[in-house]
Amino acid sequence: MHELSIAMGIVDAALDESQRRGVQVGAVHLRLGALSGVVKDALMFSYEVACQDTPLQGSRLIVEDVPVIVFCPQCQKERELPSVQLFVCPECGAPTMDVRQGKELEVFALEVEEEAGHEAEVAEEQVQK
Repeated sequence: MHELSIAMGIVDAALDESQRRGVQVGAVHLRLGALSGVVKDALMFSYEVACQDTPLQGSRLIVEDVPVIVFCPQCQKERELPSVQLFVCPECGAPTMDVRQGKELEVFALEVEEEAGHEAEVAEEQVQK
């Protein structure tokens, strides 16, 4: 289960940022593409395991699902695939492998509480698989 090693990387990055800024992390926001090769439920479970006995214990992992977007060479437009099983344009049926979106595995924000108890967001910490 490689999701555990991914979750541990996310936790390590969030801990580094929280220590650097002197804040407590309440939630980690993640973009997860349909082609990332990561099973969402396994990652959610692994995140909880990776957080045990750390300052992130009790924090939430909030996952934004990212659909697969391809570029159709015939229509000359980006199209969302209804299924990752068939890489053809849903409008004209032309085959395409020009993937524009859907491989993401990216931490894009942390919800934090500063020492005074105010909530804020710290954005743009990225974790690559």
